[in-house]
Amino acid sequence: MSPTIKDVAKLANTSKSTVSRYLNGLPVKKATEEALKKAIKELNYHRNENARRLVVSKTQTIGIVVDSISNMFYPMIFKGIEDIAKEKGFNCVFYSMSSNKSKESHFQNIFFEGHVDGIIMVSFTKRDKQDLLDIAEASIPVVVFGDSAGVNDLISVDVDNYYGISELVKYLHRIGHRKIAYISGPSGEAATDQRLAGYLETMKQLELDVDPNGIVPTNWSNEQGYSAMNHLMTVGDFTAVVASNDETAIGALRAVQERGYNVPADISITGFDDITLASWTYPPLTTVKQPFLDMGKKAAIELFKRMDEGEDYTPERHLLKPQLIIRDSCRKLVTSVHN
Repeated sequence: MSPTIKDVAKLANTSKSTVSRYLNGLPVKKATEEALKKAIKELNYHRNENARRLVVSKTQTIGIVVDSISNMFYPMIFKGIEDIAKEKGFNCVFYSMSSNKSKESHFQNIFFEGHVDGIIMVSFTKRDKQDLLDIAEASIPVVVFGDSAGVNDLISVDVDNYYGISELVKYLHRIGHRKIAYISGPSGEAATDQRLAGYLETMKQLELDVDPNGIVPTNWSNEQGYSAMNHLMTVGDFTAVVASNDETAIGALRAVQERGYNVPADISITGFDDITLASWTYPPLTTVKQPFLDMGKKAAIELFKRMDEGEDYTPERHLLKPQLIIRDSCRKLVTSVHN
């Protein structure tokens, strides 16, 4: 049998995507280039021109790589992407990481193998920096949705998590609250650190004290929001609680009510996300709304710009602002003029 790209990659001790990059005239490291030349010569490798035509021709398709198809927020993101793709005359094909058990950089191959013209990678978990550096090095049309791990050479789109929490703290401060606790999220989620920073730094800016006992980590579930609120009510004297997502806020709401207290008369609670249930709780939940549809559209718009402009496109990180949604779960306090 004739040698394949896989054989070349194995002999050169590199990946198939790197071989594809080299064969298609894209830059690779000097040492890698030398190893590839040697392997190609030793194997007497000749590319399959039919495959070559598949790679260089346009597919009118973009790939959407997702870490989990069960995330409740993804449908609106997908709709935003598909709306723009439809305008451009493109189709969308979905690839699941959960069924593939691969790093995101593995999915570069769907571009190199000619299946798609560009890729949007969707995940809200913390990303591996080296994995994203490998993607950036490939210099192909990719938009990273969510965490960018500080890699500046990639196009990325996310919500401004810091801003959202900061807006909630400022709102509570405006209506008289000075003792504000915080229900945080899981360490594996990229947004957790950004939202916590929004709370801590805004409290500092407003010259409000932060009680270490008033910050409780959760996994963002109703159950742990419930547990966190029960804990807070035994360790601190707070007039308001900012929950870092709506699920924990709903659990916190139940904990307060089961203890015989009233929201917002006795304590105010806010969430983050504006899930459908947030407007149906009693009382309806004050929160911030993530612009998932617009975020999806933005990711697609930037991908098509990159596809059109090629290497002339300058990668940026695009943070969309969430919107403060004021409902009935927070009470205005009477404060002195000195507060």
